[in-house]
Amino acid sequence: MRAKFIHIFLIIFLLGLGMSCGRHHRGEEKEGVQEQAAVTQESGQHLAREGGAQRQAVGKGFAQRALGKRARRGWGPDEVVVLSKAEMEMIEIQTEKVNFQSMRSHLPVMGKVLAHPLRKAIVSYAFPARISQIHIQIGDWVKKNQTLITLQSEEVGNTKSDFYKAMADHELAKVNFEREKSLFDRGVGAKKNYITAEAELKVAEATLNAAEKKLHVLGFTERQVKAISETHQINPVITLYAPISGKIIENQAILGAMIDQGTEILTILDPTILCIDAEIYEKDVAKVRIGQDVEISVPAYPGESFMGKICFISDVLKEETRTITVRSEVENKEFKLKPGMFADIKIYLNHQTEVLVAPEEAILDEKDEKLVFLKKDGKYLPVIVEIGIKEGGYVEILNGIQEGDEVVTKGSYQLKSKLYDEILKKAGIH
Repeated sequence: MRAKFIHIFLIIFLLGLGMSCGRHHRGEEKEGVQEQAAVTQESGQHLAREGGAQRQAVGKGFAQRALGKRARRGWGPDEVVVLSKAEMEMIEIQTEKVNFQSMRSHLPVMGKVLAHPLRKAIVSYAFPARISQIHIQIGDWVKKNQTLITLQSEEVGNTKSDFYKAMADHELAKVNFEREKSLFDRGVGAKKNYITAEAELKVAEATLNAAEKKLHVLGFTERQVKAISETHQINPVITLYAPISGKIIENQAILGAMIDQGTEILTILDPTILCIDAEIYEKDVAKVRIGQDVEISVPAYPGESFMGKICFISDVLKEETRTITVRSEVENKEFKLKPGMFADIKIYLNHQTEVLVAPEEAILDEKDEKLVFLKKDGKYLPVIVEIGIKEGGYVEILNGIQEGDEVVTKGSYQLKSKLYDEILKKAGIH
């Protein structure tokens, strides 16, 4: 009954649970472990002779740990997989040689495309007005200081009128002051009149300055204010100009419509440079810094990437998500990226280096370790490896195999099942 239980247990193991098959009854367990340790030592010598340069490249500490793991799994010196011709046709083994490739470690995160805050402008007006002329339409590219909208405003008319009155009062006060000063200097004028004229001139200058500043508040430039002072025409119109160069992406202007300070008439965006905001988890904060390269991809353009650099790292951790915001700038010369798009982001943590890599499909999970099968002289040898970063379907190999080794990329799972099947047969259990 006990033997039947062991047999069922081992069948379940062969179906993929990857459990250790070296269990025997308690009376033989200690002896079996000692025998496996001795076999493992011989296996290490055998592999060193066959592997040659391969085992020399493996770090001494890792090699010792790998041999111990082979012993615990019952892999002796003859534990290689040999396939018959029929099995070869059925399994269809495929292999690929291990080589060196350029690879960079990166941190994958999710993000969102945003308009650059310094390259976006909203055109509005701070006072009630009516739209009298529209010089552009949505989708137009405009240059800085280009004419956009002409408005008619009662506030503009009143302010111009106040400005002209202040100019006239200032001229009168100036003439009066000069006359009283001349009389006082000749000794025929009263000092009181001179002081009064001087005070009136100062008040007139202050009033004129206030009226001029009000024109600037309404949106008139120095050049326009000078033109107003020369023409003396009270025309209640003002023209709005583009504050930046860019593209009109929103246009709420309707001819004859009334607007106020809350109306966003136009939105201009310079899409040549955009921002990408990503949320970085607290545990990864120490890995990122300003100036690191980022690679952005969006669902709209599969297989295409856009390069940028980190320009800002937030100083505030969001308590609800335990993340911080990291912002990158990316050039968008072809205008493919659009604000609002979701993006996959790779934050590169180091410079590009040459590392030993193997195809990702060659790596098998073996409990808490990684396993590959090497093809040697028509046989397949199981090898425990230590892996590093992953990129583009390849995995960095830190220890276990060397350049030129031929790893199995297709059929590895069948080889693993056959390996343990052979171990069971040799143990007289299967």
